[in-house]
Amino acid sequence: MGFKKGQVLEFEVTDLAFGGKGLAKLDGFALFVDQAVPGDQVSARVIKMKKNYAEARILELLRPSGHRIPPPCQYSGHCGGCKWQFLAYEKQLEYKTRHVAESLEHLGLIKDAVVHPALPSERIFGYRNKMEFSCSDRRWVLPFEPAAEDAENDFALGLHVPGTYHKVLDTRACLLQPELGNQLLARVRDYIKQSGVPVYGLRSHQGFWRFLMLRHSVAHDRWMVNIITAMEDRKLLEPLAAELIKAFPQVQAVVNNVTARKAGIAVGEYELNLAGTSVIQEKLGPMEFEVSANSFFQTNTRGAERLYNQVRDYAGLTGQETVLDLYSGTGTIPIWLAGRAREVIGLEIVPGAIADAENNCRKNNIDNCRFIPGDIRDSLGRITTTPDVMIIDPPRDGMHKDVVKQVLAMAPERIVYVSCNPATLARDLGLMKDRYHVVEVQPVDMFPHTYHIEAVALLQTRKAEGGTRNE
Repeated sequence: MGFKKGQVLEFEVTDLAFGGKGLAKLDGFALFVDQAVPGDQVSARVIKMKKNYAEARILELLRPSGHRIPPPCQYSGHCGGCKWQFLAYEKQLEYKTRHVAESLEHLGLIKDAVVHPALPSERIFGYRNKMEFSCSDRRWVLPFEPAAEDAENDFALGLHVPGTYHKVLDTRACLLQPELGNQLLARVRDYIKQSGVPVYGLRSHQGFWRFLMLRHSVAHDRWMVNIITAMEDRKLLEPLAAELIKAFPQVQAVVNNVTARKAGIAVGEYELNLAGTSVIQEKLGPMEFEVSANSFFQTNTRGAERLYNQVRDYAGLTGQETVLDLYSGTGTIPIWLAGRAREVIGLEIVPGAIADAENNCRKNNIDNCRFIPGDIRDSLGRITTTPDVMIIDPPRDGMHKDVVKQVLAMAPERIVYVSCNPATLARDLGLMKDRYHVVEVQPVDMFPHTYHIEAVALLQTRKAEGGTRNE
């Protein structure tokens, strides 16, 4: 290794690593470069040295890659919300597909999996139905922005600088949400500024205004505005709610989540309804769902339909099967499958999610789904019959090793594994590869301009691997 921290190097980026960083090999040593893509010729400074790799930051783009395009967002390169806007979308899909395949091969040691090209998102901008914006008592000033004239009003309402919790951009528009969301963001910012009430300090933990969350129903074009504050103050917030309802007819619900906790998450200890309803209605296919401020719902509605269609395709249901769904959440997958199954049983640890799932079943007149509460490590042991099909849709960390053992002991003939993290997908499938054959994997892009990718994998027991999913 012939370089050190602080050194400036010139080189060509040759690959793109999972996590979205460009990759170069210098004398066999891996160098990761943020905001770089294969084909870029760069001058970069080494900023971090590790035993097996280093990280560098671009000082000058000497020759841009042919895959680069002009990013439409002024915050591109500064905002952590989406870091691939400068990469042509077809290349984003190509690299995401490769990351799934390489994770399975190198992390899961699965050599024979068929990984199909990633299915694209119907929209690549304006696709998010949920956005969270943070308040900060200090605005992170970008090179193209003027310095504050009035320090007392120099707050930020926006998205974070990548890799930070305290550096917040005063985001005037985010292209990942529909345009009305940006109008709501501007109106709330103006109200905060005129209120004279301090915004929350991410280091001092003092102040009132904490977050703004916007949720959008794609099917009905209705909006929820959720204002997260450090304490309750109806006299201050109700005029804002009335103003939003009057100015924007699409706003159906304005709520206030209140939390004094220091944790930087936009979830209240309790919730107040300020105006309109406390939920909005959304549709996936013909199914109606109630979405509350803190309920889980896929953030790309049309992408979710494509994802769930893939799950249903791989499940291969005929109407006679018992389906067991691990990590069933608010019931979207069980409800999506219910019309083609004899029974769907969902396991979920969050009581509120089960309540939402049961309510969504009633709303859609579905009577063949039931949900079992509790930690899956415990509740899975209470299932006494082997399901015909098992759906596994775990959080980003994947399955706990105890759950993997129980799945293997239960030995359903067919498993459909849904993942938002290629690394933990590969790890979990690697733990099961002696008993299960990975027949095929379909990546589904739910998050354009980010490196994130969903994937649906079809697994069959080794004794059944000669069959097809349409038998």
